[in-house]
Amino acid sequence: MYFPRSIAFELQTAARRSPIVTLVGPRQSGKTTLARKTFPDKPYLSLENPDTRAYAVEDPRGFLADIESGAILDEFQRVPDLISYLQGMVDENPEPGRFILTGSQHFLMMETVSQSLAGRTEILTLLPLSLRELSGSIDVTDPDALLYKGFYPRIHEHGTDPYPVLRDYLQTYVERDVRRLLNVHDLLSFETFLRLCAGRVGQLLNLNSLANDAGISPTTAKQWISILETSFILYRLPPWHANVNKRLIKTPKLYFNDVGLAVHLCGIEERSQLSSHPLRGAFFENLVVSECCKKRLNSGKESRLSFFRDRTGNEIDLLYPKGPQWLPMEIKSGKTINSNWVKGFKTFEKLQPIPDAGPLVVYGGAQTQRRGKAVICGLSDLHAQLDEKLNPSP
Repeated sequence: MYFPRSIAFELQTAARRSPIVTLVGPRQSGKTTLARKTFPDKPYLSLENPDTRAYAVEDPRGFLADIESGAILDEFQRVPDLISYLQGMVDENPEPGRFILTGSQHFLMMETVSQSLAGRTEILTLLPLSLRELSGSIDVTDPDALLYKGFYPRIHEHGTDPYPVLRDYLQTYVERDVRRLLNVHDLLSFETFLRLCAGRVGQLLNLNSLANDAGISPTTAKQWISILETSFILYRLPPWHANVNKRLIKTPKLYFNDVGLAVHLCGIEERSQLSSHPLRGAFFENLVVSECCKKRLNSGKESRLSFFRDRTGNEIDLLYPKGPQWLPMEIKSGKTINSNWVKGFKTFEKLQPIPDAGPLVVYGGAQTQRRGKAVICGLSDLHAQLDEKLNPSP
């Protein structure tokens, strides 16, 4: 089963404007499938293939001459020097949509792209499947099933058990990508670090505490967090900053780009374990945050999400950008609606005007209710409610 991707429109639009489109994202998020489905007439070459990579490394001019009219180049960061030659080709012939580049190591690619392809490429980010992309194919009203399975396409396309898929994903990532990026000699320490990160989803990132628990230095912890983020495993949600209140905290929160991977790293092997798990609320929050991030990225925009917390404990789980304003969102994993859920919005409104469409609460139930200007909705209605609040009907 193939799930049509929401970002496909932006990908096609970018290809009509720029000679190169760069599609980045985590491994197995569907980049290759999307590129080949969107541009079926373009030759496809994977630079993960040793023979193809050797040809590109040893004879870059000959390699590119074979695809003069354009191609899809998968995992292009494996041959970073190729970009300089590609630059010359598109400068001579800037025909839009000639090359589609995909890759899963953001830091290496962005360093290369910023140096050689500035002004010649548009960059889009593809995360794993969204609720909207899955809607109609699976039951998106069952939070525990979604938390357990996660959103990697392979799990949903084939209806496979998520445990072995995520186990293999983790082993492949650690054994191949981490060794390449960090030259980590003690993989067990790194796996322990990953599991500790999963146990801290939704929490403020305390590098010293994380380093102490992992038995590494704070400097190493900072480096590992950076690599995990630039490899699209982790996501740091920044706090909302405003000059109006110096008491606001400055520490980001930690989330995984795919909540299923976080659940797996916490040792959950069966869906039934989630109902009583102490981190279920944090996992649910992670799911909603990543959904909102996907919605932004799938429309060709930067994430720009943030959260609000001051030093007295007042907090808004998520702030979604709406022009110069911010749509405040609360995230509650419970299935029973509580009127107290909307009270926190008043504190934020004293600092920043809330959009006329009102705030949003996402909870673990299925009904949608209105409480004053606020709307309380379940996961299945999340994207529709965001659409309505961000672009309200006249």
